[in-house]
Amino acid sequence: MDKNYCWHNGDFTLTTDQSRFDLDDIFRYLTSSAWAKGIDKKTVAGSIESSLCFGLFYKDDQIGFARFVTDKFTFGYLCDVYVVDEWQGKKLGSWMIRCCHKHPSIMKLRRILLVTSTAGWLYDKHNYTPVNEPDYIWQIFRPEIYNNE
Repeated sequence: MDKNYCWHNGDFTLTTDQSRFDLDDIFRYLTSSAWAKGIDKKTVAGSIESSLCFGLFYKDDQIGFARFVTDKFTFGYLCDVYVVDEWQGKKLGSWMIRCCHKHPSIMKLRRILLVTSTAGWLYDKHNYTPVNEPDYIWQIFRPEIYNNE
């Protein structure tokens, strides 16, 4: 069992303690998001269980989330990052990313990737750079997969 980590900023807490996560809230956000539209709750639960996840809380209310798909030694893929709309604009996304990067398993990764079409400005502040090399990163992309179940 991995050790849980917590970071505090006033009334805000970021934690890896999955027992605190509100699966219903995470599911509601992700299933209506542009990147995971239509995802089912079982898939969300399985992805959380199989990943290194961070829940952002204001007191006891979950207001954000981030997930690393990682082997915890060499590679990580950052995904499903969000702060709910009513808490945006308060630099909580930046604080969450900074804290995620301080996790011991993330600190030793040689490469971290992410995919974003809307928040490049945020990740640029945290040393992410776009990959503009031709034929460098390849993918299999199935955007309709959640509609076929």
